[in-house]
Amino acid sequence: MSKITNKQLVEAIRADYNARRDARMSLEAQWQLNINFMMGNQYSYIARNNTVREDEKQYFWQEKEVFNHIAPMIETRISKICSNTPTVTVIPATTDEADIESAKLSKEILNSVSNRLNLIDIEKTATTWSEICGTAFYKVVWNTNSGKMVATDDNGNSIREGDVEIEVISPFEIFPDNLSSERIEDVKSLIHARAVDIDQVKSEWGVDVDVEEVHAFTLDSSFKGLGGLGYDAHINKVANTSLSHHCVVIERYERPTKAYPNGRLTIIAGDKLLFDGELPYVNDELNQRTFPFVKQISNYLPGSFFGVSVIDRMIPVQRAYNAVRNRKHEYFNRAVMNVLAVEDGSVDTDALEIEGLSPGKVLVYRQGSKVPEIMQNPEMTVDFDAEEDRLLSEFKTVSGVSDMMTDSYAQYTSMSGVALELLAEQDISRLSTAIDSTKLAVKIVAKYILRLYKQFAVIPRLLKINGDNNSIQMYYWDQNEISSDDVVFDTSTDTIDSLGQRRTMLLDLIKQGLMYDQDGKFSQSTRKKCLDLLGFGMWENSLDLPTLHINRAKEENLYPINKDLEILPIDDHQIHIDEHTAYILGGDIKKKINSKKIIDKLLQHIEEHKKLLNASIKIQDNKGE
Repeated sequence: MSKITNKQLVEAIRADYNARRDARMSLEAQWQLNINFMMGNQYSYIARNNTVREDEKQYFWQEKEVFNHIAPMIETRISKICSNTPTVTVIPATTDEADIESAKLSKEILNSVSNRLNLIDIEKTATTWSEICGTAFYKVVWNTNSGKMVATDDNGNSIREGDVEIEVISPFEIFPDNLSSERIEDVKSLIHARAVDIDQVKSEWGVDVDVEEVHAFTLDSSFKGLGGLGYDAHINKVANTSLSHHCVVIERYERPTKAYPNGRLTIIAGDKLLFDGELPYVNDELNQRTFPFVKQISNYLPGSFFGVSVIDRMIPVQRAYNAVRNRKHEYFNRAVMNVLAVEDGSVDTDALEIEGLSPGKVLVYRQGSKVPEIMQNPEMTVDFDAEEDRLLSEFKTVSGVSDMMTDSYAQYTSMSGVALELLAEQDISRLSTAIDSTKLAVKIVAKYILRLYKQFAVIPRLLKINGDNNSIQMYYWDQNEISSDDVVFDTSTDTIDSLGQRRTMLLDLIKQGLMYDQDGKFSQSTRKKCLDLLGFGMWENSLDLPTLHINRAKEENLYPINKDLEILPIDDHQIHIDEHTAYILGGDIKKKINSKKIIDKLLQHIEEHKKLLNASIKIQDNKGE
């Protein structure tokens, strides 16, 4: 590609970016206004040129305080949404044992990535952006500079195995080609524009880029238009600032076309072309290349790519509430400080304005003039209190946050458990749109993670898996071990959220007799599983004999040919018989190379246990007689 063509390409992408930025200026202004109201700068407004400005005090005595109800309600929504996102699991591609084991491995890989990247905090960050601005994005990429070092190049630089990285992207950085497309799948191209230090550009792409004027949002607390009579208040606000030593890196992603069967990714900075090639990630459902972005919204807006935040409809209520509270305080000021009516020339008004009417003050007025008098304020009507209560109720109506979510004291003690459960379900249903969008985003992110490993995990990797009784298993895997990316939600986490709920449900199952075996007994293995489900697996420690027998039987199942299966006099024969039988009937044994020999040896071992078990039973029966 010639130099002139590169220049034309850079100019075309720059012009495309500017056009998309101008087309959504009104949306950015609304997002900036939402952030300001969330932080407390609630006397701001959007001007005609789509810039956010602040109102100043009109009078020195004017009460202009902020009584922020938006922030606690948004924080409540974020907490509720994040607490209702279940964990994910992977369904095998087929019923074949190899696919079943692959699905188990895929789930462990997702758990490992979740722990390494702290996906809980990433999810909270994305949910915060979506609740404030209406939309947030996850960017799931492969970082070749991450992971363990596997070698060094000729220059002594380390070569790493690479790993998945997830970044939360604010809506300020995403520019679709069509603002009317409701899904990422519907847009033909997407631009991700971000501010990057020019030294980082040099390090990543090896290109020197000139410094350009880059605008970003920052916190500022210099706004003084708040307060009341005799004092000023300071609040934080979002202000536009310029970043030094930065440039704007523009990444334009284009879907596959006839001209570009694998799509196209073009990256520019300033007037330089950094990269021009195909889309890097095979992360589509049909093993095709697509965008590495996942969208999460708060509420759908039909015919719009970006979602809408509840703050949009809470702003008028917040303004009205601030006005009511401030007018009440102005009335209290007049009632306490009074308003004095004096005849012109009867008193020294300059001294009166400075000193006021202090207790015991001697007020001297001109002889023959009218005596100064205090003007009586009209009585405050109940309309102020009624309006304040109505606005507080309207906050909960428009925000989807109920009393049960916000109140921290027990006011439902007279209600039955069923009624409380119904109220809890209603609270969740009011946030269903945001919760469902978060769930879908988490599921797609999990799929992208597995597909990136399927594409790039060429070198065998070591995975630590927590086994039973706090044991740790070491597992080596690569891209060939991942055969399924069918990610679904673990339904058990949807209905069983707490230890108390698990305990109640399990106790109900025991009362119904569903946990007993055919002989009506509560077996040791069932007991162990129940304790594990209740979170008390730690009780099954080294001092628990049934657990030790189970572990010994499992060890014999692993290598039955390589060692003699010795039966000890202290063995619990019934536990050994059950564990060996379950292993033979299970699917893990089928993938063994010499499975026939293993089964024969285990069957012989089971027969020996049965003989010893029958002999011990006869001895006990004889003693009983």
